[in-house]
Amino acid sequence: MKDKTFTSAIVAFPPGASALPHRHGRAFVYAYVLEGTVHSKLNDRPVTTYHQGENWVEQPGAHHVLTENASRTKRAKLLVVFVSDTEAKLKVEDPKS
Repeated sequence: MKDKTFTSAIVAFPPGASALPHRHGRAFVYAYVLEGTVHSKLNDRPVTTYHQGENWVEQPGAHHVLTENASRTKRAKLLVVFVSDTEAKLKVEDPKS
């Protein structure tokens, strides 16, 4: 696709770990749980639990309020695929208040 870049990453969450609230700019995001269980909350939707083999998508501009490993004893891993404008930042954390 002209002016678009496809980027993939493996994101590992140690037991009990979470990511800071963030957005992915104008990127379209696909996330697939490779291992473990993950809690995810987008915008004002309820928290959803995803298990190994499950996936979700994030529309451009979505606010990822929560991403966390649901387990305190086992790691979780995600495969994340971004379709973004070429040279755009893939992740922008919320400003600290």
